[in-house]
Amino acid sequence: MVELTEAVVDDDGLAANADRGGRRSVTLLEADGWARACERLGADLDPIARRANLLVSGIDLVDSRGRLLRIGEVEFEITSETTPCGLMDVVHVGLQDALRPEWRGGASTRVTSPGTIRVGDKITWLGSR
Repeated sequence: MVELTEAVVDDDGLAANADRGGRRSVTLLEADGWARACERLGADLDPIARRANLLVSGIDLVDSRGRLLRIGEVEFEITSETTPCGLMDVVHVGLQDALRPEWRGGASTRVTSPGTIRVGDKITWLGSR
């Protein structure tokens, strides 16, 4: 995982990402949900450990399946909750369970309108499909 300040997003996801396309083209991790999971564990873990594509703040991803979201000039459709796998417990014992409530593991998306995203871009809900 590499932290970037901007990324090109095409129809299959982040241009430089190894795992591209499908219903999980881009994964989002909500900063507040990550913080709550870390608080539950009493640990200060880097969000990069979750291995999501984008760390977002200022939105609530809970039960957002089917909703449309714009980040900067890129539009996404939320396709599902990203459920945490057992690898999270390799990062920190108990992390998998700490990420289960309230979509703390993040959301999977597919790209509906490509472009470039940058740290600090505005995030806006657009509606539902």
